[in-house]
Amino acid sequence: MTVLLVDDHTMLRQGLRRGLEAEGLVVVGEAGDGEEAVRLALELRPDVVLMDVSMPNVDGIEASRRLLKADGRQKVIILTMHMDRSIIDTALRAGVSGYLTKDCSMSEVVEAIRLATTGDTVLSKNLAALMLTAARDLDANDEPLISPREEEVLQLVVDGLGTTEIAARLFISQKTVKNHLASIYEKLDARDRTQAVLTAVRMGIVHLK
Repeated sequence: MTVLLVDDHTMLRQGLRRGLEAEGLVVVGEAGDGEEAVRLALELRPDVVLMDVSMPNVDGIEASRRLLKADGRQKVIILTMHMDRSIIDTALRAGVSGYLTKDCSMSEVVEAIRLATTGDTVLSKNLAALMLTAARDLDANDEPLISPREEEVLQLVVDGLGTTEIAARLFISQKTVKNHLASIYEKLDARDRTQAVLTAVRMGIVHLK
């Protein structure tokens, strides 16, 4: 897998390069600001762009938005010190495939890169507690966004159960589980299980354990 590193701190980029190359990944280039990142990403076509947020000229969120608009096949993972929920939400809405904080381990970064190339969305583990504090987007008197059964299915997904296990636990068919998941994805505007879980956690619909 090929990676483009984007951060305005040279020493951090050098450390990331050494760590990623030690894991067998190929760093095809480095950029020190968002504008340069977009140009190099479109030129070098890396599998994944590892992008900081706070940078000169163009910040990482705007750079991600521009890049993904220009080439929807690109995968962008934010790697930053920012843990502000509004920034995380903005990044995810921009279409990034992951959001990691800089105190995560190299193994987390590598795993996030690998998952991004398969189409999954990854959130840094240490952000789980922050996301659990998110208030529900819907008032308690409003009609629930997803049905009680869909909530059950999604909570079991959060708990780590696969389709077969969920079907057995709820005494329904695997086809019914898949139908529930398809409905959940549509209602939460999610493209896969991971993104559905992240959205549901932010809204307080389900909880990480």
